[in-house]
Amino acid sequence: MLGSSSKRFYLVVSVVLLVVMLTVAGCGNNSGEESKGTITFAEGDWDSIRLHNAIAGLIVEEGYGYEFDVLPGSEQLSLIGLSNGDVDVYMEIWTGNVIDEYNQLVADGDIVEVSVNYDDNMQGLYVPTFVIEGDAERGIEPMAPNLRSIHDLPDHWELFADPEDPGKGRIYGSIPGWFADEVLQVKMETYGLSDTFNYFQPGSGTALATSLVSAIDRGEPWVGYYWEPTWIAGQYDLTLLEDEPYDEDAWSDGFQTEFPSQRLTIGVQSELPEEAPDVVDFLSNYTTSSDLTSEALAYMDENDATEKETAAWFLTEYEDLWTPWVPAEVAEAVKAAIQ
Repeated sequence: MLGSSSKRFYLVVSVVLLVVMLTVAGCGNNSGEESKGTITFAEGDWDSIRLHNAIAGLIVEEGYGYEFDVLPGSEQLSLIGLSNGDVDVYMEIWTGNVIDEYNQLVADGDIVEVSVNYDDNMQGLYVPTFVIEGDAERGIEPMAPNLRSIHDLPDHWELFADPEDPGKGRIYGSIPGWFADEVLQVKMETYGLSDTFNYFQPGSGTALATSLVSAIDRGEPWVGYYWEPTWIAGQYDLTLLEDEPYDEDAWSDGFQTEFPSQRLTIGVQSELPEEAPDVVDFLSNYTTSSDLTSEALAYMDENDATEKETAAWFLTEYEDLWTPWVPAEVAEAVKAAIQ
C-alpha cells in the first residue's frame, strides 16, 4: 500500500500529465484535430504581405490543421530565411527588388516558386489627383494642371516647397533599406531633380503614409514615392506621374525609366512540397490582384480591423475566388470557422 507521501507524489504526477495532455489537445485547429505542425510565413514591413499572410494563414489553420506563425524581416533577410528553412512560405516576393538573388536561389533549388500572387502592381512618384485636376466637391482648384510626368516636376518645385528649405521642393522618398530608395536617389541625379528638389527620407512606412494622408486631408500638394496595392491607393485618388517606358538597358543605366511592373510571387522553402504537399497545392492555386488587395486594405483601415478580421471579410466577400484553390472539405471547414 502507498504511503501518504507516495500518494501525493503520484497525485502531482497525474495532474502534470493531465495538464500536458490538455495542452497537446489544445494545439490542434478548431475542429479538434491535432496540429500537423507549424507553417512559418515571412512577414515584411508593408501591409499587403501581412494581409496575404493572414488570408493564407487562416486557410492553413482552419482548413488544413497546421499552426500558423510569422517571422518578421526585410526583403533580403526573408529571402535568406526562406532558402535556409527558417521560413516556410513567402507570400509576396517583389522579385524585381531582389532579382539576382531570387533567380539564383530558384535555379539552385533552395526555394521553389509555386505561384504568382499578382503582377499588376505599380510604384513610383505619385501626387494626389486633386493637384492636377482639382476637386470641385472640396472646393479645390487645379494646382498644376500641366503636371503629367516626373520630368515636369522642376517646373512646379515651388508648389511642393520643402518646409525646412523653402528654396527647393521636397520629394518624399522610399523607406531606407528598400530597393526603391536606391532607385529614387539615383533618379534624383540622372533626371536632374536634385537641382530643384530635396529628397526626404521618411523613417518608416507609417511616416510616409502619414505625410501623404495628412496632405490629402488638408487639400495640400504632395509628391513622393508610393506603390500599389496599399490601403491608401484603395481609399484615395492618386495619380502616378508618367516616366519613360520601361526598357531594360535604360533601367540598367541610372534607372532612367519607369519602375517595371513586378511579378509578386509566392515562394516556399525547398522541403515544403514533401513536408506539406497539401499546403503547397493550395498555394500553387493562390492568385489575386493589386485592385483586390488595395480594396481589402482599404476595408481594414476604414473599419479599424485586424489583419485576421480583414482576412475573414475577404474570404466571405470573395468566396467564389478562393474556394477553387482548395478541396471542398477544406473550403467547408474554413467557411464554418469564419461564420
